[in-house]
Amino acid sequence: MYVTPTKNRTTYRAVLYLTDAFGLPLIENKLLADSFARAGYLTVMPDIFSGDPAPHDITFNSSEFLARHTTNATDPIVATTIGYMRQNLGVKVLAVTGYCFGGRYAFRFGGENRGTDVVFAAHPSLLEDDEVSGVNAPASIAAAEIDQLMLPERRLEIENLLGESLKPFQVSLYSGTRHGFGTRGNISNPEERFGKEEAFFQAVRWFDKWA
Repeated sequence: MYVTPTKNRTTYRAVLYLTDAFGLPLIENKLLADSFARAGYLTVMPDIFSGDPAPHDITFNSSEFLARHTTNATDPIVATTIGYMRQNLGVKVLAVTGYCFGGRYAFRFGGENRGTDVVFAAHPSLLEDDEVSGVNAPASIAAAEIDQLMLPERRLEIENLLGESLKPFQVSLYSGTRHGFGTRGNISNPEERFGKEEAFFQAVRWFDKWA
């Protein structure tokens, strides 16, 4: 678990940070968590892969990885972390942010009585219809223009489901970006850098409004 406090050590408002498949070892995840803390949110990033994140390896077998990290394996980790934040850290208002793999769980735990108050996800992957329609909190998505895990027609389906939820929602599409830009965007590319920075500010503005 990676925990980064705010400057004044307040625990009233917090962000639960659910990582992409590269997990805690990815330095970009820690840097983003630190940025949320500087924005005024105690930030907690659990190890949702129990020490088994995806490697940076072109031979990586994603099917085997996903078979190990199912909802049955991941949900209890997220639920335990929420309990820890609420009960041990004294968090009163809990925002959840998720990236890629973690984006799905941001939505899962945005459902009724799941313990979070506001949801943000950047290029979420593997989202099921019932996870979108079941969200019971204001939800915001930062979407990539090029994303094999959320094709344009799927993005429109998700927008429609969010509209039917009758909760505040936002879907922002960033041109020139690819899946993963919210954490691993190439900052030497002006469009990707803009998208990465704006996706972070999108999350903070959403949390500031609804948290």
